[in-house]
Amino acid sequence: MDITYIPMSRGFVFLTAVIDWFSRKVLAWRLSITMDTAFCIETVEEALMRYGAPDIFNTDQGSQFTSMAFTGLLERNGIAISMDGRGSWRDNVFVERLWRSVKYEEVYLKAYESVSEARTSIGLYIAFYNSRRPHSSLGGMTPDEFYARLLSEDRAAQFTAA
Repeated sequence: MDITYIPMSRGFVFLTAVIDWFSRKVLAWRLSITMDTAFCIETVEEALMRYGAPDIFNTDQGSQFTSMAFTGLLERNGIAISMDGRGSWRDNVFVERLWRSVKYEEVYLKAYESVSEARTSIGLYIAFYNSRRPHSSLGGMTPDEFYARLLSEDRAAQFTAA
């Protein structure tokens, strides 16, 4: 999880997202006009509600992610916390790659006039990114396809082990 800024015709907003590292699927995302902890917590809560708790959760060392409220949410859900090393962009390369795609394929092509316009347009892009945009690192599959395959393989492994 990370935060990036989204330029608009007047000012900017902040975007955060939870992604699954293996499939590159965006599990939840939010826009905010402030860079506070609340919108990060809401994003994680949505991802947990929709997809369940991961074993490990990776963030950078921003104050939103090191806050007691944020780390407490992860700890209460039995999630191990992994934080990027200071100045080590490679630790969070998957979300940084997402930001590049969002900005170059969506944001920089538009001049959003309002937060609601940015939210709608970015939402459409993320839906496209998950369901229709093939990824070479996933063998040409979309994040949704790869995620579904991971789930079916996991279910098959559970039945085999039982």
